[in-house]
Amino acid sequence: VSLRYGKVAALAQVTLDIPSGCLVGLIGPDGVGKSSLLSLIAGARALQSGRLDVLGGSMANAAHRRSVCPRIAYMPQGLGKNLYPTLSVFENIEFFAQLFGQERAERERRIADLVQTTGLAPFTDRPAGKLSGGMKQKLGLCCALVHDPDLLIMDEPTTGIDPLSRRQFWELIGRIRGGRPGMSVLVATADMEEAAGFD
Repeated sequence: VSLRYGKVAALAQVTLDIPSGCLVGLIGPDGVGKSSLLSLIAGARALQSGRLDVLGGSMANAAHRRSVCPRIAYMPQGLGKNLYPTLSVFENIEFFAQLFGQERAERERRIADLVQTTGLAPFTDRPAGKLSGGMKQKLGLCCALVHDPDLLIMDEPTTGIDPLSRRQFWELIGRIRGGRPGMSVLVATADMEEAAGFD
């Protein structure tokens, strides 16, 4: 896979196989193309050249991309980048659940489970813009997981949050993976200590 932004090569003939059902890290400093690669895998960016197979088919194929994107959860880089700051915790999660066509009873069940699991239950009425960095990341995770994806992609999810929130975030991911052993998790990080806990 190769990707260019004008004259700048963000990815130059990257070739790799990523196993399913594992917690896999892309490790490297800023500016080496981790975010670009993740956005291609998530289907958030168009493939320019090369071949990319995700969840059993080519991401260059529009029909395959439409069929698999609902099975992929993508948390882009930056605290709360996938959130609506004026919407409450509950409203943010409900919005994402509605995007995936979940019926009201199913939405309410999943939201209740996610906010309980993440410790956000006491804050469901708080606007996302008023949350701490760690809480924003937990809310972003809830929004990403509300549709029960097969592939979770997170781009530097713990950058900018305190050490306690970071530990709690990874404990939460561990619990979620315990309940969904087949779910694949792909994480970009520049933190070697964090990466030591990956498969």
